[in-house]
Amino acid sequence: MQKIKQMDSLSSLPNIGKTLEEKLIKVGINTPEELISVGSENALVRIREIDQSGCFNMLCALEGAIQGIRWHGLSKEKKEALKEFLRLKKYPY
Repeated sequence: MQKIKQMDSLSSLPNIGKTLEEKLIKVGINTPEELISVGSENALVRIREIDQSGCFNMLCALEGAIQGIRWHGLSKEKKEALKEFLRLKKYPY
């Protein structure tokens, strides 16, 4: 996992563009440290409270950002665990 500097913005993380950064800020996640603390699954739950477009790809993007990698690099096991989370929450994926 890459070391995240305290001053970095959310959009400096892999997978986090301006649109996703704006959604995270709207739900009270303002820094990379806060995203790491909240976790990808809880961040998606918060986003879905304001925007129903949160899906598997967004969840993978959030998890990849936390790990400091592009979401394509997530392990198969991690992707399966994220899909299971979506199934349990009854979110589309």
